[in-house]
Amino acid sequence: MTSALAPRVAAPNSGGHSAASVAPRRRRRSGQRWTVIALTAISLFTVAPLIAVVVLALSPADAPTIPYAIPEALTLDNIFRIFRVGEFPTWVWNSVVYSVVSVVIVLFTASMAAYALARKRFPGRSALLWSIIATLMVPMQATLIPTFILVAGAGGVNTLWGLILPTLANAQAVFLIRQFIIDMPDELFDAARIDGAGEWRTFVSIVLPLLKPVLATLAIFVFLWHWNDLLWPLVVGQSDEARTLTVGLATLNTETVSTSNIMAAALISFIPCFLIFIFLQRHIVESITASGIKG
Repeated sequence: MTSALAPRVAAPNSGGHSAASVAPRRRRRSGQRWTVIALTAISLFTVAPLIAVVVLALSPADAPTIPYAIPEALTLDNIFRIFRVGEFPTWVWNSVVYSVVSVVIVLFTASMAAYALARKRFPGRSALLWSIIATLMVPMQATLIPTFILVAGAGGVNTLWGLILPTLANAQAVFLIRQFIIDMPDELFDAARIDGAGEWRTFVSIVLPLLKPVLATLAIFVFLWHWNDLLWPLVVGQSDEARTLTVGLATLNTETVSTSNIMAAALISFIPCFLIFIFLQRHIVESITASGIKG
């Protein structure tokens, strides 16, 4: 007769796992499924306006907009037509010059200032650094009127140099590049001094090549800041020929320009930002990875 004290052996289920271990796994899979569904819904909600812009921009001119239905055929006529509206080509050119020139000058001057603040010792270095950081706490609206008075007094209204010059002092770029240079090994700079390299050669041959990831990341941000800037170009560019693309889009008359043409202009303003991000996105990952390793 089997003893009542004999241990009981649980029969394994068909999958070889107990029910207690299967239940948490099912709950975890269910949670992951709902997470994917929620993220997909949020992504569609976020991308929906862009999809609407693309479809409207590529729709025929006689396609209804409200209520709107996806047209049977798409066309590029609106994109070609918008370039014949007013000063639209000039607006695009002004935005390109404003953004590209600002990116090049900001990155070059900010990297030189950051190198001096990170690796050179001189009286007042800390005070200068904290003064630069303090400017980050001052909103642009607080300095808008004084800046405009200075630019107008120098004859910079309705000019590209008046548009570009006040935006070249970028404290955030200086601070970020300085933090990156501080983490560079001291042995690199010691070896450069032993080889007889001066400050300029050290900066160009050693510092700049190592700054490629952070410079590429900043190039994206600086380009987007200037390309999408509205307030300062609106103030300083008062004539139709001096406007940037963002200001021009805001001033288009919807009574004389169709919705499809306006959406085509909006699509054109999006394309450079998208291309810049696609070409430089790997440098963002490299910058984040390098920062994580150094930290």
